[in-house]
Amino acid sequence: MIGQSLKYSPAILVLLLIACNPKIGEGLRKNDLKKDVELTTSAGIIVLRLSDSTPLHRNNYLKLVKRGFYDSIQFHRVIQHFMIQAGDPRTKNMGALKAQDSLSYTIPPEFRPGLFHKKGMLAAARLGDDVNPTKASSASQFYIVQGKVFTDAGLDSVETFRLKRKIPQEEREVYKTVGGAPHLDQNYTVFGEVISGLSVVDSIAATPTTGRQGGDRPLQPVRIIKARLVKR
Repeated sequence: MIGQSLKYSPAILVLLLIACNPKIGEGLRKNDLKKDVELTTSAGIIVLRLSDSTPLHRNNYLKLVKRGFYDSIQFHRVIQHFMIQAGDPRTKNMGALKAQDSLSYTIPPEFRPGLFHKKGMLAAARLGDDVNPTKASSASQFYIVQGKVFTDAGLDSVETFRLKRKIPQEEREVYKTVGGAPHLDQNYTVFGEVISGLSVVDSIAATPTTGRQGGDRPLQPVRIIKARLVKR
């Protein structure tokens, strides 16, 4: 009959919902790929949006968030006007010195021309070129760029002595206004950005630290209390 509504039992409704949101592996479902990541830190809330153009890094990060991997982890390396770094599982319990500083696998690099190190970008940490010539990313450690604003002369210097290539003009304009860390471009995989909470990033970056000799560790711990997926 036209206009008659269909009625389903609760069990059938659950099955229908699951069918519309299938598993894609490693604990992720299709709908997870369209969610943002909310980091509730001891300094405030940061919301991240991951890039669909870096699916290996995106899926890995979402998987770790869903597992609760980042809950209670500290921002263990903080350098003002550069970046804030987290993801070392040992920082959940500073006494666990025998734990690995990262997970046992790495992620192939996903360098994309449109993803560069402007302020607020999310990127994967990695081991240095001497032991990691392919520039593979750490499975768990990440950083958020704070950076600084550059002049044309400063960018010219980065091109000549660090990148050995030209920075696209549109990216130069961003580095001269918003700021960032251009010397890292195409060397570390950028896979998302802060869409809310840049002031929190600035606050964490301003935290007093041990300095370079002490590994740039905050004197007072700054933790990710809870990381979770949230609707856009």
